[in-house]
Amino acid sequence: MQNTSKNNKKYLLLCHLIFVTKYRHNLFDHNMLKIYLIDYIKTLEKDFKIIEVEIDRNHIHFMIEYEPNISITQIIRHLKQLSTVELWKKYSIILKYQKLKKYEIFE
Repeated sequence: MQNTSKNNKKYLLLCHLIFVTKYRHNLFDHNMLKIYLIDYIKTLEKDFKIIEVEIDRNHIHFMIEYEPNISITQIIRHLKQLSTVELWKKYSIILKYQKLKKYEIFE
C-alpha cells in the first residue's frame, strides 16, 4: 500500500470493518452465497477502495482504503444498505431457511 497524493497532500487511510450477522447467526455457510457476496461487494466501491474481503460463517471482514473527504460512517452505510438489499433479493430462500433453522423449525 502506498500513500496517495492529491493537491500536495499525501495520505493513506485504512479501515478494518467487521460486519456481524444479527445474533451471530451462521448465515454465510453456503459457498455460492460467499462467492456472490464477494463479487457484489467489489462493485460497491464508490469513493473508497475495498482492498480485501473475507467472509466467515457469521461475519464479514473488510479492509478499506478511503479518501479524507469521506467519513467511515458513509462507507458503512453504503455497504450495509446495498449489500443487504441485494442479498435478500437474490438469496431470500436460503437466508430465511438459515434463520428459521436457528429457531429449530426445520431441524
